[in-house]
Amino acid sequence: MARITYIEHNGTEHVLEVASGLTVMEGARDNGVPGIEADCGGACACSTCHCYVDAAWVDRLPPKDPMEADMLDFAWAPDPVKSRLTCQIRVSDAVDGLVVHLPERQI
Repeated sequence: MARITYIEHNGTEHVLEVASGLTVMEGARDNGVPGIEADCGGACACSTCHCYVDAAWVDRLPPKDPMEADMLDFAWAPDPVKSRLTCQIRVSDAVDGLVVHLPERQI
């Protein structure tokens, strides 16, 4: 288990214990965190699970693979450094304490 903090665009925080082996997206989806749509179900085929990782975590996470980097081009207001797809961040003890910020959704 790892503690993940999801911060909505409006500042609402959701601090969750997420089981190892799941993704950060699955942790949000399974616990009803608004702001992560995950239209593709975690196949890295959309950008609806886009988040911004806290600056302290940018270098602590595995680097983006080329497919994730390509999909982030379709995200709303991506940040070249802090943007990640939550479906591509696997939960383990190494991400205990991770903080992700959810972008404002544009409809």
